Amino acid sequence: MAIERLQKILSRGGISSRRAAEQLITGGRVRINGRIVTELGTKADWATDRIEVDGKRVVAEKPVYIVLHKPRGVVATLSDPEGRPTVADYVRGISARIYPIGRLDFATSGVLLATNDGDFADGLMHPRRKVPKTYVLKVKGVMQPEDIEKWRRGIKLEDGITLPAEAQLIRHDGDKTWLELTIHEGRNQQIRRMGEATGFLVMRLARTAFAGISSDELRPGSWRELTREELVQLKKEFGVPKRISAGKVVEDKSKGATRLMPTRPGRPAMAGRGRGPREDDREHTPRSAWPAQRDERPARPDARRGAPMRDERPARPAARRGAPVRDERPARPDARRGAPMRDERPARPDARRTDRDRAPTATRPTRGTAPKSPAPSGKGNGGRGQKRR
Repeated sequence: MAIERLQKILSRGGISSRRAAEQLITGGRVRINGRIVTELGTKADWATDRIEVDGKRVVAEKPVYIVLHKPRGVVATLSDPEGRPTVADYVRGISARIYPIGRLDFATSGVLLATNDGDFADGLMHPRRKVPKTYVLKVKGVMQPEDIEKWRRGIKLEDGITLPAEAQLIRHDGDKTWLELTIHEGRNQQIRRMGEATGFLVMRLARTAFAGISSDELRPGSWRELTREELVQLKKEFGVPKRISAGKVVEDKSKGATRLMPTRPGRPAMAGRGRGPREDDREHTPRSAWPAQRDERPARPDARRGAPMRDERPARPAARRGAPVRDERPARPDARRGAPMRDERPARPDARRTDRDRAPTATRPTRGTAPKSPAPSGKGNGGRGQKRR
């Protein structure tokens, strides 16, 4: 970003107006790279310099461009020392610090542009641009064609002759005349002074267009953002804005406020991940700017949307989904699922595999008793155990 005056940087950062920024600088409340700055001619760069006000870093705001239908009885400023209603009361909730472009009289209603882009405001207010401003007015008296021709050629005022204007008679209403007038300069109360100079006092005045931007379908006190087509046309005719952002001002109805929703150029806002732009974005976004589609693979009914595809192996009904495949050995019906396989030896159905079963019956000792010895021969057994000699 180019080097700019410090007042302009503070204004673009939403800190204050340029005039109020001068007071901040002279009061020693502004620092550049840690050094206090008090000179009004100081310049800085957004990209390389750290700019702070009261210890808080200044960050550039997203550009905002809106058109407001200013009602009658409202001052076209952000604050009024007399306590009258201001346009700030009708644009509350916008995250950026915006200010009106030009002025409208307290008793005049109609189109009023507002922005936080200083270059945009300067470009539309500079006399060299000759930005057209269209009004509908009612004057006291019946104007004749020669009277209207005077307004077209220019009226001599105390500060000089006005530039040629475009005047069109609408109708006569008794002793009143309705007129449509387009001027290309912005002198203070110019139209009312033109009426006084020609003897036709202005009774009613409303601005219907400014630089080609109209207030159609806007009720008094309501506003809307400028469309991209309007910004492109303004840049084509008047050279501003210098850069057209993809930001959008939308209304947050849940909080009753309005906030800035920026989107990156070339990538429209998404309604959901991977689903493309919303329906309202599709109308203004070429298909080439839509996000690339994912590879179309046949999805399994049991797979999560967007999950990576696993190798398709025939799954066993008894195995858990996603568990590693074990060696396929014939499982025994009485074995626990997942237990290690034992050596398969033919088992005796009537015997328990224990050490007691494997020991010889004749030599097996009885717990707690001594082994029995052969019974002695004699009467005790009736001579059944003696050998005959």
